[in-house]
Amino acid sequence: MIKKQNIEYRDGDVLLEGFYAYDDKLTEKRPAVLVAHDWSGKNEFACHKAEKLAELGYVGFALDMFGKGVSGKTKEEKTALITPFMQDRGKLQQRILAAFDTVKKLDTVATSHIGAIGFCFGGLCVLDLARCGAEVQGVVSFHGLLNAPDNIANPVITSKVLVLHGFDDPMVTSDQVIKFGEEMTDAKVDWELNIYGNAMHAFTNPQANDPAFGTLYEKKADARSWIAMREFFKEAFGK
Repeated sequence: MIKKQNIEYRDGDVLLEGFYAYDDKLTEKRPAVLVAHDWSGKNEFACHKAEKLAELGYVGFALDMFGKGVSGKTKEEKTALITPFMQDRGKLQQRILAAFDTVKKLDTVATSHIGAIGFCFGGLCVLDLARCGAEVQGVVSFHGLLNAPDNIANPVITSKVLVLHGFDDPMVTSDQVIKFGEEMTDAKVDWELNIYGNAMHAFTNPQANDPAFGTLYEKKADARSWIAMREFFKEAFGK
């Protein structure tokens, strides 16, 4: 049975609330996968992904980047939430490291086997988790932002990296994709990039339906990217 609970944790003075899901039929410690949300905040979508990861035999943990109960509904509100983190990547890295440290303390988690996935803004977050040298075995960015942080000149990345990108994503240019590949190659990372045709930004989210803005659900890319993630973590965790 999948057990679910909310867990409060902190980044300094900021109270955060993660969503923790695991299969209580399993008795041994198991790999954990953090789930980083999009620009709207920790939402039902991210928590559902944590549950799906628990069904795969992992611990799923939907983390919180903005603060307990903080979320955005309009584009203006969402932009206001992510702007401080986009302007200060050190702040972003500290915030996701707080979630990483929280997961390491969970009694169901094999601490040597931790990964992370992220969607849109969350994709950038998990890539920065790897960039700042966290001892994470694998990170997966779903239609995430790829621009490198300005506070880490020569990242030491030990994690495997998988980027799942839509070819028609207007929020990540082809130049940014190439620069990301060069960044990973220069850092000697074990990295992979899958590009899905006919896929825009947010292609995994069934609620995405704003092609004029650049966001649209694409069923095939959604299914294929989840399969790619599953195979990636089988290799990264060795199970």
